[in-house]
Amino acid sequence: MKNDSPVMLSAVARARGLLRSSEPSLLSPAAPRAVSLLEEAAELLVLDRDFAAAVDRCEKGCQSLLENDGDSDGSNSEDLKCSLCIVGIQALAEMDRWREVIPWVLQYYHKPKCWPPKILELCILLHSKVEEPHVMLDVGGDWLYCPSNQNLSSYGLLAQLYLFHVLLPLGHFSEAEELIQGCKALSQEQREDMHKTLQEKQHQWLQKEAPPIPEEQPEMSWKLQLGSVSQRMLTILVQLRRLLESLASQFSSIPFKKTLLAALLLCLIVVRLDPASPTSLPFLYRLTQLFHQARLALLPPSRRPPVQD
Repeated sequence: MKNDSPVMLSAVARARGLLRSSEPSLLSPAAPRAVSLLEEAAELLVLDRDFAAAVDRCEKGCQSLLENDGDSDGSNSEDLKCSLCIVGIQALAEMDRWREVIPWVLQYYHKPKCWPPKILELCILLHSKVEEPHVMLDVGGDWLYCPSNQNLSSYGLLAQLYLFHVLLPLGHFSEAEELIQGCKALSQEQREDMHKTLQEKQHQWLQKEAPPIPEEQPEMSWKLQLGSVSQRMLTILVQLRRLLESLASQFSSIPFKKTLLAALLLCLIVVRLDPASPTSLPFLYRLTQLFHQARLALLPPSRRPPVQD
């Protein structure tokens, strides 16, 4: 995971400013050492990319502040500890040891509701990036539902991050709705945007969990595709096929000689040919061949009547 250099540099600059602006009587002997360790950790992380050494410097700095907690100004020590934790979190993430981040932070902030907003923000984004938002479900909830945190200026931003990166990916829509309604730090425009996103995610979630549509039988799918007009055409073709089959069966039941004789007589009547005339012989021969071909095409071998010369 790439480190967030602007966040680290601002943390180091803030620590230096605290050291310069604070009165010597308010600073414990551990404060200058913590600032020095913070600078070393930032350089190891950004320049040398020695992440393990950076974590080691952060741990030493936090430990020195905890040992001299009663001898220094509380706000200054908390800012230094927060800056050290920010650098340490990013160093752990760079080593792909993100699973150790929450236990590591809890060594110095024993209750999640006491975490500085910047640390909570960084942890939410980290676990969202590695697609493990469930890790932050209880931690973020403890912080957001703590009354002392709800008056902080960063509360609205953290509520949005918790909603978008934790609750919605996990499908906790009822909790998301309660958070939107109960968060007084949100403007009306922010509430509307969050409601819109909530509805979109809920719709996507329902579509993902919907059971798959069973495959239709081939016959039914073809009927649906053909439509009403094609259905009528199909019905007409079926009726026509039945009519042709009926005619063929009736034709096959008539003796072939009688059929040939009837057709010949009909032709003689219509065309008015003289059978005794030599000019009529080719036509009669061709007509006989046509009847033979029709018999072979229409009747199966088992149903063809024997032809006697």
